Amino acid sequence: MSDKKISTLDPVCGMTADPKISPSYEYAGTTHFFCSDHCCAKFSNEPKRFFGEVESLLEAPDPGGLYTCSMHPLVVSDEFGSCSICGMALEPVTVSLEEEDNPELQAMTRRFWVSAVLSLPLLLVSMGEMFPAVSIGTFVAPQIVVWFQFALATPVVIWAGWPFFQRGWASLVYQKLNMFTLISLGTGAAFGYSLVATLAPGLFPDRFRVHGGVVGVYFEAAAVIVTLVLLGQVLELRARDRTSGAIKALLGLAPKTARVVREDGSEEDISLESVEAGMHLRVRPGEKVPVDGVLIGGSSSIDESMMTGEPIPVTKGEGDPVTGGMINGTGGFVMRAERVGTDTLLSQIVRMVSEAQRSRAPIQRLADVVASWFVSIVIVVALVTFGVWIAIGPEPTLTYALVNAVAVLMIACPCALGLATPMSIIVGMGRGASAGVLIKNAEALEVIEKVDTLVIDKTGTLTEGKPRLTAVVADGVEEATLLRLAASLEGGSEHPLATAIVEGAGKRGVATVAAIDFCSRTGKGVLGSVDGKSVAIGNDALLEELGIDAGELAARAQAFRDEAKTVMFVAVDGHVVGLLGVSDPIKLSTPKAIRVLRDAGIRVLMLTGDSEATAAAVARELGLDEVIANVLPADKGRVVERLQREGRTVAMAGDGMNDAPALAKADVGIAMGTGTDIAMESACVTLMKGDLMGIARARQLSRATMKNIRQNLFFAFAYNSLGVPIAAGVLYPFFGLLLSPMIAAAAMSFSSVSVIGNALRLRHVELA
Repeated sequence: MSDKKISTLDPVCGMTADPKISPSYEYAGTTHFFCSDHCCAKFSNEPKRFFGEVESLLEAPDPGGLYTCSMHPLVVSDEFGSCSICGMALEPVTVSLEEEDNPELQAMTRRFWVSAVLSLPLLLVSMGEMFPAVSIGTFVAPQIVVWFQFALATPVVIWAGWPFFQRGWASLVYQKLNMFTLISLGTGAAFGYSLVATLAPGLFPDRFRVHGGVVGVYFEAAAVIVTLVLLGQVLELRARDRTSGAIKALLGLAPKTARVVREDGSEEDISLESVEAGMHLRVRPGEKVPVDGVLIGGSSSIDESMMTGEPIPVTKGEGDPVTGGMINGTGGFVMRAERVGTDTLLSQIVRMVSEAQRSRAPIQRLADVVASWFVSIVIVVALVTFGVWIAIGPEPTLTYALVNAVAVLMIACPCALGLATPMSIIVGMGRGASAGVLIKNAEALEVIEKVDTLVIDKTGTLTEGKPRLTAVVADGVEEATLLRLAASLEGGSEHPLATAIVEGAGKRGVATVAAIDFCSRTGKGVLGSVDGKSVAIGNDALLEELGIDAGELAARAQAFRDEAKTVMFVAVDGHVVGLLGVSDPIKLSTPKAIRVLRDAGIRVLMLTGDSEATAAAVARELGLDEVIANVLPADKGRVVERLQREGRTVAMAGDGMNDAPALAKADVGIAMGTGTDIAMESACVTLMKGDLMGIARARQLSRATMKNIRQNLFFAFAYNSLGVPIAAGVLYPFFGLLLSPMIAAAAMSFSSVSVIGNALRLRHVELA
């Protein structure tokens, strides 16, 4: 981590630091600067410890040694500790499949059981006034009872509750008031008052004394509050552990070993870490594919459901790619390893999901703003409550004032507010990954539900992306000669249409030769020389550029376009000698996906470089709202910008390198997992299956996640809006009701647990 640059953006407000005036932090010999105006995050001066935003956590040399906060994912440390903003325990950046002990959960559990054992008799003793027959106060002096309570409460508050006081103090040091500020103030006030009353009862006037002449103490309130908060922490930590289930499920796909086939024919099982690119690996029936590669011998059906969300196994033969972690069916095969270690698709997906789960949705800004003011307001409300009860409350006024002020501090927990968004994001991202929908960041997840216009590239998105040569028309030359010239020239191109022509010629037994002076005209066609002849292959725009007339073949070309074929003219020495028709079958899932999206109120627009006739034929078949044909790659981004200027929220779906600019410009870029790496890097969403039903799933997931977040935020806001006035005692003048600090502490703890429980429901949301 020592060579990794730390961003100069403030992790909360996002303001850029000014190195001339902002505070600096020295780490690994490099000075880092942070926001001076807002200074949202405070940084530790301890060696080898920092809090701040890292450009990309999982690109660090040793991400396994980093810890981050699930509520504030831009807070990072290379040591286990607590968040400088909310005080919650930091969690490992990387999720391990191994069942590792959670030190925070272990510590909190141990403290909870000790405090529970001590708090139970303390609670029974303090309730003696309610049950005089069994009260020990009838057998021993009241002063002895007070000292007995002191003896039981002290280890609970001082030892078991020590982490809360540490984090409460840290919140003051970092100037980030949080739930632990309230907990430490509440329990500290109750315990401190009781301690003074026990050690120096003479300081209190007679009106503060109860039965037996002793001053009333609240040791049981302080101890039980600590116990209940510890219980809430234990339940919350256990629930939060469950949110990493999606990543653990992905990690569990990778096998521990692989069976390598040596050059001499011998076979040996080796660890997965020892597999290198180029090795030949045998995969037997029922085993998991160890790494990404190509099948070179045998055939089988492979279950890719964990990657794509599709339950039907995919048949694989020689030359087909296979993905690490997928389950082999009944056939055995030999594969050549191509991508191993962190380069495998599975590793990339785990990295993408991990980073996405730590990203922040724009809706969280509301919770952040409220939380930033909330604790300060609650402290003021508690002080006002204390003053009002002192001034106009019944006797003993100090008792009522203290109890109600502590109740206000206890019930006003901002933790539920802080957890509302990140917990839903974490679970929602994991659910999407299990359905083959990888979302790069939380902002994209939020925006997807607002999309009202979907722009789709045709080839590889609406269609299979595997064009086939289906029509050959020769005029003045032999068909074999036409194919020889065309395939020889197209052999220098990587375009899918070129591949279709070369493969079509090969299937017809036509041999090719090397072309020279190859030149590509983007969006139009290719030029070159074959067998000493000048050859040009392309669309009408290329013929117009070269000044060549299509002649009688123009009508034939139009007929092919009406059948949704892509037509390319072949010109030799300045004259059209034939045309080629290429068909790219529409994916079987496309019609259903278009129906689902249009029923959801989304306008579907197709962009294609094909002619208007070909594009119109596809649009009619699928019932698209609009089609724009003859689009050059550079124009796709302009179309997206035009739609955005019209006030539309635009999603762009594509799979090729030429789609990357438009994917980046769109409000949400959606890449097909079967497409190019550049397209996937430019997009916010990647559909592993590579069909449009994934877009419908992404939209359903977005709506479900955002609904879940709104439910959590409503609950958190409503809870605090109702709880604080009740704890302050507004119902006492009318109904004589007061809220015990212990009940308030329990309500505070379970409010956080309920938010997490609601978020976990997203693991089972139904997707198309």
